[in-house]
Amino acid sequence: MATAVSRSRLLPADVARVGSVGLRTRRLRAALSAIGIAIGIASMVAVLGISESSKSELVSTLDRLGTNLLEVGAGQGLFGASEGLAPEATAMVTRIGPVEQVASVGAVPANVFRTDAIPEAETNGIAVVAVELDLPETLGTAMVSGTFLNAATSDAPAVVLGFVAAERLGITGPGENVVVWLGDTWFSVVGVLAPVELAPSIDRSVLIGYPIADALFSIEGRPSTIYVRADPDTIEAVSEVLPATINPATPEEVEVSRPSDALEARAAVNDALTALLVGLGAVALLVGGVGIANVMVISVLERRQEIGLRRALGATKRHIWGQFLTESLILAAVGGLVGVVLGSVVTVIYAGTRGWDAVVPAYGLIGGVGAALAIGAVAGLYPAVRAARLAPTEALRSV
Repeated sequence: MATAVSRSRLLPADVARVGSVGLRTRRLRAALSAIGIAIGIASMVAVLGISESSKSELVSTLDRLGTNLLEVGAGQGLFGASEGLAPEATAMVTRIGPVEQVASVGAVPANVFRTDAIPEAETNGIAVVAVELDLPETLGTAMVSGTFLNAATSDAPAVVLGFVAAERLGITGPGENVVVWLGDTWFSVVGVLAPVELAPSIDRSVLIGYPIADALFSIEGRPSTIYVRADPDTIEAVSEVLPATINPATPEEVEVSRPSDALEARAAVNDALTALLVGLGAVALLVGGVGIANVMVISVLERRQEIGLRRALGATKRHIWGQFLTESLILAAVGGLVGVVLGSVVTVIYAGTRGWDAVVPAYGLIGGVGAALAIGAVAGLYPAVRAARLAPTEALRSV
């Protein structure tokens, strides 16, 4: 009776041990190859992490500031000139049912300086505007220092500085002798506004009350911009009726915009940039894969005698194929894990410098390791097949 010959096989632990022999004996070469994969994976993970951190900060900002703010300004007249908004425009806007808050600002034809000694000095791009007292509440901002205008200070020569305007004037806050030269009058600084993310023009402005602006500069209470907070569920409808409400005769001369759209547009730009950078990271990953393939081909050539000896001792083509493919996968896995950790660290550091909450998406971590393994499998396939096809007698020849 014939005796059945048992099929030669390797346990998973044996495959891993045999597959790691080449890496353990050629550590420097293996490390350099893994670095190529690590750089590609780190680039992709860092780009995804920074992008998600930025999006998280943007969503947080929109949740805090709201998307229900509208900005109303004068459009172009029939012959191209701006006709401006009527003095009663603000009162007309408050009659719209879903409107919750309204505040206007009016352009003032004056310049502001720290001194009256150089009347022709540069203004540093600082505008002067008259404002209503509930502007901070409407815009959702606060004070860095001091107080905002009130019923008393809006009639007096007092100013509140926008955040950027304060920096350009070299003023950090109100004080006993902190004044600015506005027009032909000294104005006391009573406060500095925090940055207004939805109305950056306010940051570059000096704010005074409507009463003092009418008295000194005769602006006649005419607003240049009206900020409107409305019920979020009716924001589109309010946006549509505002022009006709403010200027029934020529509603096309009234422009309505939504400041939060600019933030959302920035998110769209970030998405496009992220896709580009991920593509560049994929190129780096591909280069790393080519490096692994090159190392594995060289390894096969250098280890032909080892391959021949193993074949002579009973190793099958499948064993040889599995050995070299496992070696390639281990190399890629090490590079992938290092890349994931490095990319995460970069994300945390960058987010910390920007004051964001660091967000590293799980799909980036899992996908990073998965991509590395996929590249390793593809890169190691040809060398593994080549090694498996070597005949024992040919492989045992001196090389």
